[in-house]
Amino acid sequence: MSTGPSLYRRHRPRSFADVVGQEHVVRTLRNAVEQGRVHHAHLFVGSRGTGKTSMAKILAACLNCLQGPTVTPCGSCESCVAIAEATSLDVIEMDAASNNSVDDIRDLREKVAYAPISGRHKVYILDEAHMLSQQAWNAFLKTLEEPPPRTIFVLATTEPQKVLATVVDRCHRFDFARPSAEQVATVLARVAEKERIEFDGGVLALIARHAMGSFRDALGTLEQLVTYAGGRRIEPADVLAVLGVADAEQLFGAVDAIVARDPAQTLRAAAGLAESGRDPGQLLRDLEVHARELLAVQVLDEVPLELRVTPERDRLLHEQAHALSRTDVVRLLDLVSGALQATTAGAQARIQLELVLVKAAAPELDPSTTALLARIERLETGLRTGASLRSVPAPAPQAGAGHASAPPDDPPREAVAPEGASHEASPFVGDAPAIEGVEPVPALELATVLASWPAVVEVVRASNAMLAALLSDARPVAVGERELTLVFPAAAAFLKRKAEQDDHRRAAADAFRTVTGQSRLLRFELREGDDHEGQAIGVPALSGEELVRRFVEEFDAEELSEDEPNEREVK
Repeated sequence: MSTGPSLYRRHRPRSFADVVGQEHVVRTLRNAVEQGRVHHAHLFVGSRGTGKTSMAKILAACLNCLQGPTVTPCGSCESCVAIAEATSLDVIEMDAASNNSVDDIRDLREKVAYAPISGRHKVYILDEAHMLSQQAWNAFLKTLEEPPPRTIFVLATTEPQKVLATVVDRCHRFDFARPSAEQVATVLARVAEKERIEFDGGVLALIARHAMGSFRDALGTLEQLVTYAGGRRIEPADVLAVLGVADAEQLFGAVDAIVARDPAQTLRAAAGLAESGRDPGQLLRDLEVHARELLAVQVLDEVPLELRVTPERDRLLHEQAHALSRTDVVRLLDLVSGALQATTAGAQARIQLELVLVKAAAPELDPSTTALLARIERLETGLRTGASLRSVPAPAPQAGAGHASAPPDDPPREAVAPEGASHEASPFVGDAPAIEGVEPVPALELATVLASWPAVVEVVRASNAMLAALLSDARPVAVGERELTLVFPAAAAFLKRKAEQDDHRRAAADAFRTVTGQSRLLRFELREGDDHEGQAIGVPALSGEELVRRFVEEFDAEELSEDEPNEREVK
């Protein structure tokens, strides 16, 4: 490999034929040159490294080539060489970030008046044009609108919304598309062949994907890898080391733990990723990219060309994509997105990485989604099998929530479809919609409701902690086809009145439907002498003092003794 200017400068396109992509820009400028109708002001818009400045230099070479004007500049004449080496006196490149004052623009206006020195046209290339100040634009506007003969302006910017609207109106605008990974890899292969750089399969694809649509970044990475390899053949491991991205094998291992529903193994995978020395924030982004690739393979049922690296890696990606459900992939992407936002707000990236993997492997550890996931899983199982929903466990009560389980001699906590149930019957009792091809969900048993009630309370708690505190003192005692009866202790009349409020009753009914998949009207009662029933399901009877204490704790209330005068009466 030769030394001197960077790979990007040595191999930037010199003619329209060298440009990869941007067909709409090439075609328009080529026709303008051929027809002698080149506009005096152009606005090139696009992300960094997409070839805006290179295209401006190609236009200048087409106009000033000694054999031109031509759409195929020779590249060897004095003018073409000077333009390529940035020494031409007729092609002036300016960085608006450091030349954005009124004085800079006034100096430019004075020089614009002079005719071209050796070429046919003077071409001003103003990079990062959006950095000009308002005053500078105002000083430049008249010159831009009516420049001297044979003077052309090319304004390049990554943020067109910051360019003065009156300036945009006076320019022909060209939007440069971000090149695909395949297009970037094509340029890398061409440069590697000219420079005689040896590399293993998959290297160029890795570089191209990491460049995120920037030719300049890709060629810069390739140049860095040549130095890193020290003359030997470049391998994929070199790319991973230089770019600081997570090892593909480690990412596959982390997702395999999610597939296996093994939260302990996900923690070990997170530790392995962190011990690799890479930035935890970057690991989260790498995991996001990997999850996105899995989703793409699931949707397309194949590894798309832009994601292919090596046959072995492509095979693993395809297998893992089909081992993981699409719901789990989307959930993983959501978890990573939330974790990245949390790290932006100051959270520790490694902790967020561990939380993402553990939650993805064990959704039941997230109490706010446990009930919903249980319902979805039951419905999807029925839809996939087309059979009766037999032996589908009801949602288990939350550990440590203070709720009791059914007595040992109660029926099993599972929904069992009656034998011979008709396929035409509605799968839900109440007002839930029917799903064609699924046998009816059987009537709810009281034992199932008792087992599910803690999950109902947790769903309510996610949006209304006070209502959840009320419902935690209620106990299901009867369930019919349309109603569910809940009992409060006789001394809890106030709690019953609060639970009966329309918004509270509606929220509790919605949570019950979320957990069980069935709708019921909720009835609340007060019941005397219910202590033995409470003990039967493991709910201790509350004394009057205990009830007052819990009320004070839950509602931040203040207890007044009978002897203490009422403040309003004193007033």
